[in-house]
Amino acid sequence: MGNLLPMERNLCSFALLSFVCAAPVLNAQNVLDGAYIREHAATQRVVPYVHLREADVQWHRRIWRTIDLRQKMNLPLHYPLEPVNGQRSLWDVIRKAVLDDGSVTAYDPGPMLQDDAFQRVLSSAELDRILNQIDTVWTPSLTDPDVNEPVVVPMPLESKDIMMYRLKEDWILDKQRGVVEVRIIGLAPMREVRGEDGELRGHAPVFWLYFPELRYVLANATAFNPQNEAEHRSLDALFAKRMFSSTVTAVSNVYGRSLPEYLTGVDALLEAERIEQGIFQYEHDLWNP
Repeated sequence: MGNLLPMERNLCSFALLSFVCAAPVLNAQNVLDGAYIREHAATQRVVPYVHLREADVQWHRRIWRTIDLRQKMNLPLHYPLEPVNGQRSLWDVIRKAVLDDGSVTAYDPGPMLQDDAFQRVLSSAELDRILNQIDTVWTPSLTDPDVNEPVVVPMPLESKDIMMYRLKEDWILDKQRGVVEVRIIGLAPMREVRGEDGELRGHAPVFWLYFPELRYVLANATAFNPQNEAEHRSLDALFAKRMFSSTVTAVSNVYGRSLPEYLTGVDALLEAERIEQGIFQYEHDLWNP
């Protein structure tokens, strides 16, 4: 614009400024992270159980099993450790429902950590103390490095701390419909129990949750599907379709004891497999005498 007159230069500058101002301004509200809006999973409803009469139950057996999140098939229950694209781990979903929203009731596992009968409800203060623990660490003072002073460090119970879940379920033969089905009654997140020497002693339930109540929260929580991300698979669907790997740890018996109380190692695994096969064989023999 070196050869333009001052008035012409002003007109060109005004036209350029008007073009820049007229260009659309993008902000975070106009940006869509993906090719489409995902809204199906957020509006899913719980498929209710079929009403079951006691007179229709011809056969019933209660089983306890453990879900180990270190197994490959169970990774969608453990990850992501931090929320990503609206997806959260099973523990994050439970923690928010129990502690923040109060939409799910947590039950005390008892002083011996073996009570799964949903007898005593944990209060908000008890839940906060269980899920948001604190520890005291001694560190050198900022004013005097030779003197140590206590520092309170928050230690919330996070997804990385929950590596197992315990299920309590009922296997039932409904003679009215002619089906053998399983219904999960309770679920308990398990945390590590370590001795004074730091060695792992086992796992203990944090609390028990009544699964039919928990289903309403799990139905709107999306789990990662490695085969097809367009299929919105909820955490409730994972349990309903038995898309997890687990090991039987107890079955109802006259002694009231679990498998680890009288079997260890390979023997316990073989007994768990025998119980599983016994249920499948019972169902098979119903229709193939």
